[in-house]
Amino acid sequence: MNSSFKALDDMGEDYKFSFCVIIPTYNNQKTLERVITKTLSFTNDIIIVNDGCTDDSVKILEKFPQLTQIHFHKNKGKGEALKAGFSQAILDDFQYAITIDSDGQHYPEDIPIFLEAIAENPNSLLIGSRNMTHETVPKNSSFGNKFSNFWFWFETGIRLSDTQSGFRLYPLKAIKSIQLITTKFEFEIEIIVRLAWRGTHIENVPIRV
Repeated sequence: MNSSFKALDDMGEDYKFSFCVIIPTYNNQKTLERVITKTLSFTNDIIIVNDGCTDDSVKILEKFPQLTQIHFHKNKGKGEALKAGFSQAILDDFQYAITIDSDGQHYPEDIPIFLEAIAENPNSLLIGSRNMTHETVPKNSSFGNKFSNFWFWFETGIRLSDTQSGFRLYPLKAIKSIQLITTKFEFEIEIIVRLAWRGTHIENVPIRV
């Protein structure tokens, strides 16, 4: 049975929707189990995409046979991993998919932030906004995000504070209508640009990192 979240819409009426969590992973054996375990506190509907891991990640995934798992024999890139996760989520008839990285930089405890925000603005694409000015953030990462934000604004006219965060909530109905060509990390900027061009509402929500 699909995970669902119940909230009140703008008219004060009950609003229900189904969601899953997609975790693409590549050689993150030190953090993978912790990310999965914490995510299980919020839903059992988790799709894990093993992007050709060569470390002990496969052994870790054997501990979670109840979860949907997709295994690539060779590394294909984050974009291909996400595409596979989205295809499975659509096949399973979910309305939304939350993506979270397996390297431990995100807090699964922030998942409710996305659920509450999508209840207020259904069919939106929500991107977790990190505090890129924090002293622990490498300068090159901060600059890269600023450059990406500028390029996204230039292409769409939409201003966002964080366009590179992998912690997101996607409206799957909108994804079904677009064709995506990139295969690696650039996929995450391509998909938000194409969705923006199609008129999907996009906004940031605050997350920890």
